[in-house]
Parts: sequence; C-alpha cells; structure tokens
Amino acid sequence: MTTPPELQAIAERQLCGLVNGLAQRIAEHVRERAATLGLTAPQATALREMSGPMTMRELAERMSCEPSNTTFVVDKLEKRGLVERHPHPTDRRAKHLVLTVEGAALRSRLLELLAVDSPLSGLGPQEQGVLRGLLEQAVTSP
Repeated sequence: MTTPPELQAIAERQLCGLVNGLAQRIAEHVRERAATLGLTAPQATALREMSGPMTMRELAERMSCEPSNTTFVVDKLEKRGLVERHPHPTDRRAKHLVLTVEGAALRSRLLELLAVDSPLSGLGPQEQGVLRGLLEQAVTSP
C-alpha cells in the first residue's frame, strides 16, 4: 500500500520541521555553552570533534563544513594556544591537528557543559540509538 502524494508531502514537511527544530535547538545549546568558555560555536564544534590527532580534511568532515572554513576556525584555536599543527606521520602534504594540554582541558570542560540540559537529554541511551539509526537510514537511503 502506497501513501498518497499529498499525505506524503504533509508527513515530510512535519518531519523536516522536527529535524530542523532539533538542529536549531542543538545549535543554540552549543552557542550558549561555547560563549561561556569564550568560544564561537564553530570553535566549540571543532574542539568537540577533536577526539584525537586528525587532518584538516577529517576535521572538516566531522564538522560538516568546507576545509577552508575549518582552516579559519583552526587558525583562531591555534592563536589561542589550543591546537597545534604537526607533520603528518605518513603524508608529507598533510598536517596533523593536535590539541595542546590547554586545548584538551578546555575540550573536557566543553564536553561537560554540552552534556548539561542537552536537547537530547530527554531521550535515554536506547532511544538515542533508535533515533540515530532512523536518521542514518534516512540519510543514506536513495
């Protein structure tokens, strides 16, 4: 049984509204927490995603933005002494981004702040897993 086009359009509009609303709430949450640490939202996002040494391209993918935007953000973090660029161990053309001791400490503090009153905190781990699975399925399906 197929859904009539009009009902499909309504369902998609409602789902898009919910996904966009959640994205906006998460973005606002990140902005608020970042500001308490003297960071912009993109800087906070970069720190959150830097779970270990990585290339600029890897960080850009994790941040869902263009490498040129990531370069700008990393330049600012580097000026603050939070990130360093090191030679990549296997690729002479690339640099590894590494958190400094101060950067790692600030990242830990940021992660603690982001966990407080997160827009997803109303969902338990299992519910978050189900939501993640459904979103991954929607993103990867044709």
